[in-house]
Amino acid sequence: MNEENSAATSGSDKMRGGNHKAAALLALLDKTGYNMIQENGQRKFGGPPPGWEGPPPPRGCEVFVGKIPRNIYEDELVPLFERAGKIYELRLMMEFSGRFIGVCISLDNCRLFIGAIPKEKKKEEILKEMKRITEGVVDVIVCPDAADRTKNRGFAFIEYESHRAAAMARRRLLPGTFQLWGRAVQVDWACPEKEVDAETMRRVKVLYVRNLMISTTEDTIKAEFNKFKPRVVERVKKLRDYAFVHFYNREDAVAAMSIMNGKCIDGASIEVTLAKPVNKESTWKQHLNGHVSPCPENLMEFPSREDGHQKSVGKPTSLPLSLNGQHSPSSPELEWYPYPFLPGVKLIPISMYSLKSSYFSSAVMRLDYFCYKNNWLPPEYYLYSTTSQDGKVHLVCKVLIPSIADGSQSCFMSHKLCTTLEDARELAARMALLHLDSCTPNSA
Repeated sequence: MNEENSAATSGSDKMRGGNHKAAALLALLDKTGYNMIQENGQRKFGGPPPGWEGPPPPRGCEVFVGKIPRNIYEDELVPLFERAGKIYELRLMMEFSGRFIGVCISLDNCRLFIGAIPKEKKKEEILKEMKRITEGVVDVIVCPDAADRTKNRGFAFIEYESHRAAAMARRRLLPGTFQLWGRAVQVDWACPEKEVDAETMRRVKVLYVRNLMISTTEDTIKAEFNKFKPRVVERVKKLRDYAFVHFYNREDAVAAMSIMNGKCIDGASIEVTLAKPVNKESTWKQHLNGHVSPCPENLMEFPSREDGHQKSVGKPTSLPLSLNGQHSPSSPELEWYPYPFLPGVKLIPISMYSLKSSYFSSAVMRLDYFCYKNNWLPPEYYLYSTTSQDGKVHLVCKVLIPSIADGSQSCFMSHKLCTTLEDARELAARMALLHLDSCTPNSA
């Protein structure tokens, strides 16, 4: 009897709580004049608000808020966020309970990656199908297969008019719930492009060239770009079917981009754009926390003798080591350090990047070394997990090479699930190196 009364009381409390919450939401709508609709698992408040004229707010005006308790709704969230300014739109999904909320700038990503697409499908076919099954499609980016230009690479990038449109499409296309051309597809957010300010872009004198034939050489590319004006190209770096063409002057780079875009090299129609530069120095400083600093002003490379051995003379050009992100207290004037376990042995501080790649057994370290030697940004690792039927958590890593502008070739994922983070990172790095090494056999 007591249990029944308790259950009845609990049920009535929930009902009263639900009625109270509904009344609070109605009061909010009456007070603000906003509309509220629910679709695809989201409840949208506003968008646009009453009296709004003109286009929606530009990209960069949205924040993501996570870990909201399940019993918190718009009647409490709207007054909270209105302290920061007028709300254009609030989309609510209940995911977490009993935690502090987290707030960060929303990436405002408008591009999806769609994998496992039949390779014989053309851009027009993919665009038509994506417009049929999702809303807000702006463009489809399809990369031709490097070995057979009549086929795609088995994936495409779908550009949407807004982040919301992309998010709705991603939800609709989730694996296990949808098929394209009779097969399950892989759906994920495309890696967002690095934003570069206009002032920096005005100084760029490097071109990014894509859709090249695998057989096309760096010498051929250099000769083609030198045709419109002799000796303007400083050097060319080619990887698989894309390349970076470095010019001595920006004016020549801009002129070459205009002339060469859409031209054919070895039978392939190429696309040419300005390469996006990044602050490699500060990024490597953050990436190598705990390692020897690779920045040029901190390198301690000693000149080599003709016999290949390093000289033990000369003073280091800066602090010798970086430990846990902090320079060691050793004096920068120290030429060598006595090895306490073997009397008479002198240790000379050097940079890890003065070594050859054969000194690195770890694929993660070799990938770091490869990127630094090519003057690229450090690789970025993204961790995913899945739980097996026996309850064990398995991990997989995806590694992104940010300096490779072609998104179709910049992400690599390990081919099997792992039980440790180290193994997941190692396998992802190994997959990246297999691709990069095959593309640049003469690389450092």
